[in-house]
Amino acid sequence: MIKVSESAKTKIAALMTEEGFDNLQDFVRVGVKSGGCSGLSYELKFDKAKAEDDKLFEDNEVKIVVDKRSVLYLAGTILEFSGGLNGKGFVFNNPNAQRTCGCGESFSL
Repeated sequence: MIKVSESAKTKIAALMTEEGFDNLQDFVRVGVKSGGCSGLSYELKFDKAKAEDDKLFEDNEVKIVVDKRSVLYLAGTILEFSGGLNGKGFVFNNPNAQRTCGCGESFSL
């Protein structure tokens, strides 16, 4: 469903530890909401609880929960982390997006 690159895995583990989450038990919550320059935007946060309607995925030792509504928008997405001088942070490479904004944080289908 959602793939996690090695660079994203490393950054997620570090951030979860910094924020008091356990990367072996807790989740990365990924979702889609209305808004942003292109119509839909990504949500990314840490969570300790999984809701009944959430779908659970695991890739590269990262547990990801996605709400039922967002699953179709995110199928096949690769979560990456881009660092360095011109780095943007977390980047969603979404094959379903027909158009994305310049910052890469929103998209449309």
